[in-house]
Amino acid sequence: MASIEEQILAQIKNNEEGTIFLTEDFAQIGNANALRVALYRLVKRGVLYRLASGIYVKPKTSQLLNQIVLPSLNDIAQAIAKRDKARIIPTGSFAMHALGLSEQIPLNVVYYTDGKARKIKIDNRNITFKKVSPKKLALKGKISKLAVLALTEIGKNSVAKSEEDKIVKLLKEENIEDLRHDLQLAPQWIAEIMAKAL
Repeated sequence: MASIEEQILAQIKNNEEGTIFLTEDFAQIGNANALRVALYRLVKRGVLYRLASGIYVKPKTSQLLNQIVLPSLNDIAQAIAKRDKARIIPTGSFAMHALGLSEQIPLNVVYYTDGKARKIKIDNRNITFKKVSPKKLALKGKISKLAVLALTEIGKNSVAKSEEDKIVKLLKEENIEDLRHDLQLAPQWIAEIMAKAL
């Protein structure tokens, strides 16, 4: 019978570098205490890198910088949401960055969720999950969802012509049904900008 550490190792080996693991991914191997000890040892051996309590990554090293490349905060947030079977959507500054409206990669990202409200510290960065009403999470389109949140962040009277043009151009790539759906949920002034993509 392979040790808990060996069983975890076998599971990790089947995944590529940069894959995120949560303690729950190994729940079938052993109890919480045994897993904690085994994961601690694997971190010591450099097989895993601990991002935060219960969150690990199979390290990916940059040859150029000779240091570990950490997964994006979005990848980590998505992994947590999947585990919690929760819906999440990024708010303001992250939505602006995702749409290319801002060069700045936010150090701290905030997600709306129907899961548990919490804050997770990853090195010097934070992921915050804010619990909101299901209506806020009802946006469907990958692009239109981000557009609503980015425009909300910019504010009604502060949207530059270039920002509006970029959003409308991106929205033309959106699934038409999703776009129509999200138009119904967006505030009036945002819906008017989004409608230009139809």
